[in-house]
Amino acid sequence: MKDPVKNSWGKKGRRLVWLGMLGLFALIEFRSLGLVRRTFVFYSDIGKQVEVEDRMLRRAESPETDIRRYVEEALLGPVSPHLAPLFSRETRLHSLLYRGGVIYANLSETAVLPPEGGDAFQNLLTLKEGILRNFSFVQKVKIFVEGREVFL
Repeated sequence: MKDPVKNSWGKKGRRLVWLGMLGLFALIEFRSLGLVRRTFVFYSDIGKQVEVEDRMLRRAESPETDIRRYVEEALLGPVSPHLAPLFSRETRLHSLLYRGGVIYANLSETAVLPPEGGDAFQNLLTLKEGILRNFSFVQKVKIFVEGREVFL
């Protein structure tokens, strides 16, 4: 006669091994894709409540390129239709440099013209805080609009 305790452990053991292999496979696939999760803060159209969007961005070889991709995604605006963009659609990133723990980002002149009902200062500050939150190695962020520094 078969031992029911031994038989049930065999099924549980096999399931545990399969689950472990599946988890390992998922981890290897995730690492090979080179994606990283980034958070973006936007404000709702109604009530100006803060909302956070998570996006998966492709990891780059250099930190400067990672930050550039993050800023360009922030300039595109939110995915959710009930959230307001931080900047107008015409706003572009002219240049971005990462030197000695400091980010120097130069935006086009339309960065100071907020979308309907927005606050340009608050939107630039939100971009700065987003960079600092998502990239722990960055110590300071200096934002420029058409070459002129915005003091935040």
